[in-house]
Amino acid sequence: MEFPLTRPLLKAEIHCHIEGAATPVLAASQAGKYGVDTTDFLRDGAYVWNDFSEFLVCYDRVAALFRTDADYALLTESYLTELAEANTIYSEIIVSPDHGDRIGLGADAYLSGICEGIRRAHEKTGIEARIIVTGERHFGPGRVIAAAEYAARSQNPLVTGFNMAGEERMGRVADYARAFDIARDAGLGLTIHAGEVCGPFSVIDALDLVRPSRLGHGVRAVEDPQLVARLRDLGTVLEVCPGSNIALNVYPDFHHHPLRRLHQAGVRVCLNSDDPPFFHTSLEREYEIASSVMGFSVAEINTMTSTAIEAAFVDEATRQRLLERLADDTLAAQPQANQA
Repeated sequence: MEFPLTRPLLKAEIHCHIEGAATPVLAASQAGKYGVDTTDFLRDGAYVWNDFSEFLVCYDRVAALFRTDADYALLTESYLTELAEANTIYSEIIVSPDHGDRIGLGADAYLSGICEGIRRAHEKTGIEARIIVTGERHFGPGRVIAAAEYAARSQNPLVTGFNMAGEERMGRVADYARAFDIARDAGLGLTIHAGEVCGPFSVIDALDLVRPSRLGHGVRAVEDPQLVARLRDLGTVLEVCPGSNIALNVYPDFHHHPLRRLHQAGVRVCLNSDDPPFFHTSLEREYEIASSVMGFSVAEINTMTSTAIEAAFVDEATRQRLLERLADDTLAAQPQANQA
C-alpha cells in the first residue's frame, strides 16, 4: 500500500508492543516452526478477534509463537526494519520480561533477544530504538511491581522507560502505584495506559498517582474539558494510536476520533501504531490518515513527530541529534513544498 502524502516525512514512534508488531506472515512462519494450529486466531492472513478481551487472548496466542531469544531478535529486527523503510528514525518498543518468564525463556534471554534485534536493525538501517519495560495490569499488582523491579536492576542502557498495559478495567491505579515509584527512583521514564477503554477518571488517577510524563492513549480525556486543560498545562504527552482506537471501537471512525480536538486544545500529541497488524495498520498508515482523513498539515504532523522525540525516554545527546535531523529534513523539504 502506498502513502504518497506522508511517505517522505521522517517519523518517530513511542508506543508499540513488540509482540503486537508480529505480522501474520511472520506468525504463520513461527507456527509452522513449532507445529502450532492457528485456526482459532489466524485466518486468511489476518488475526481473528471481536472485542478487547478477545484481542488480549489473540495477542497472547501470537506472543506464544516466539519462544527463543533468536525468535525475539528476528521479530524486533523485522519490525524496526519495516519502520526504517517508512523513514522512521526513532522507535520505542514496549516489552514484557514477565512474558519471557511465563513462556519458560526467562526474562534475561527475552530481553537479550530484543536487544540483539535492535542492534541488527540499527546496524542495517541506522534507526534508533529504546525499550520500555511494561507490567501487565490483568496479572495483578505483584507482577507489575516485579516488572518494575526487573527494569530497575537491569542496568541495560536500552531499557529507558516503564509502563503498565493490559486490561484497563482491572484494579485501581492506586494498587500499582508502588511499581512506578520503583521505576522513578531508578531514573526510568514513566508512561501508563489510561483513557482508552476507560473514561477520564482513569487519566485523572494516572496523573494523580503515577505522575507520568506521557500517557498511552489518553484520548478519552477529551470527555472532560477541565482534564484537557490540565493535560495542556502539565505538558503531558498523549501517545495517540488512532487505528487501534477505531479497531477496538473506542470511536466509530476516524472522523469522530478526538486527535484533532486534543491538538487544537493545546494538548501535546503524537502518532503511534500500538499493535499494528492486529489493527490492520502501520505507523506509515497512521501518518497518512492524519493527513488525508483528519486534515493535519505537513507542518502539524512534523510537530507531532517532534513531540514524540522531545518526549522520548532517551539520552539528551541522541534526542538533540534526532531533533536536528528532523529540522534539517523539514527545512530541505520547504523549497519543494513552496514550488508545489
